[in-house]
Amino acid sequence: MVRLRLTRGGRHKRPFYRIVAADSRKPRDGRYIEVLGTYDPLKSPAAVAIKQERVLEWLKKGAQPSVTVHHLLRQAGVLKPLKAAPAKP
Repeated sequence: MVRLRLTRGGRHKRPFYRIVAADSRKPRDGRYIEVLGTYDPLKSPAAVAIKQERVLEWLKKGAQPSVTVHHLLRQAGVLKPLKAAPAKP
């Protein structure tokens, strides 16, 4: 299964994260399929940059976001178009 999750970068005590689509069996910082955005928690307010079209494509294909990524997507307003779309039979 494909998961949308964070991979950690940066140096010691200076985290920087990428939002990626990755196989759920791969390690956290292992190989990923595609970079979908970035998250910098040290900026005030936290800086989030998301490729909205690509995230929506992955979600439509059945990818599952992690809890943290789901929270970031909801804050950025990426999930609103997905809920507004009518359900397919």
